[in-house]
Order: sequence, then C-alpha cells, then structure tokens
Amino acid sequence: MKYPKLRELKEAITSLFSSPYTTKYPKVPSPAAPNYRGKAEFDERECVVCGACANVCPAGAIEKIEEPAPYGKRRLILHYDKCIFCGQCEANCLTEKGIKLTPKYDLAVLSRNEAQISIEDKLVFCEHCGQPITTRKHLAWIIERLGPLIFSNPNLFIFSLTQIGLIKEKLPREVGVPLERADNLRILCPKCRREFTLKEEWGQK
Repeated sequence: MKYPKLRELKEAITSLFSSPYTTKYPKVPSPAAPNYRGKAEFDERECVVCGACANVCPAGAIEKIEEPAPYGKRRLILHYDKCIFCGQCEANCLTEKGIKLTPKYDLAVLSRNEAQISIEDKLVFCEHCGQPITTRKHLAWIIERLGPLIFSNPNLFIFSLTQIGLIKEKLPREVGVPLERADNLRILCPKCRREFTLKEEWGQK
C-alpha cells in the first residue's frame, strides 16, 4: 500500500480552506484586457450614417442599404458574426465618434439574425434625377463644421435653408426633363450639378 506524499497531502488540505483559483465566469463577467478590441457599436448621437465604415470594412461585416426616392433611408447593418475586430471602421469614422470598438466579448447568440445591430437616417436625394446624395445628419454635420463657408456650396446653402424652414424640399423631376436656370436653387447630385454648370457657362444643350 502506497501512502500519499506529504506535499500532496498538504496541498489537498490547504485547498479545502482556500478560495478557488478559477474565475466565476459567466456568473461574474471577467474584465477584458486594456485596449481589447471587442464588439463594435454605433453611437446614435455621433454617427451621421455616411457609410465610410462600410466602405473600408475588409470583412464586409457592415452592410449599407439605401431605399429609393423620394423619402427613402440609408441603413447600416453591422453583422458582428462576420466582424474580425480589426478596428478599420473606428479608424476611418468621419466624425471619429460614430462607431467604436468596445470591451464586450461575450457575443454568443442563438441565430445569425440576432448577431447584428443597425442605425439609419433619412436620405437627401438629387431634386433633378432622384439619385441619393447622402444622409440628412451627414449634411447637417458638414454645415456645422464649415459655418459661413457653406455659402460657397449651393447644396449646403439650400439644405441649411430647408432646415430652418425658409424653403421646402422639392421632389425629383420627371426623367428626361432638361436642366434649367431655376435648377440652380435645387439640391443636385455631382453629376447634375456638373451638367448644369457646363450648360450655364458654355451654353451646352
């Protein structure tokens, strides 16, 4: 018959009167390490839904959906089951606060439909051709940053007037209607603005 070694017997007795070495997870969540890159989340107040994060995401984890004119919205959907937590969305955020990587790491869900978060805002459309330009929050953010410099940009100036109720937004015109001089007071996409400028300056028809 072999007797237990004294060292092993001591360790066994000591363990009976000492606290366990393991953590109490998941009953008590364990804190993440400093600078841990966990679940990305949108900030409702800071995100302008510009779509820059979706454009730079290497894993294609951020989906951009745009509804048609005249009252459509742009929706950004973050599928964090596809996210590789690289941080490119945070690094390239236009406002630098719109999306952040958090220390959250417990992301287990029962279905893929639960592994997503989204944010949306109304789109601003070209009042001539109906193509989407950007979101209302995006334009408002640019106007706030530029201040008086918006008077050099027709779209920003006109949109700022619609915000304070001095003019009303116009619905897109019918397809095939040529640009006229009065269209200078409309919100136009870059293509229509370029065509209007060339027509006015060089008399192109």
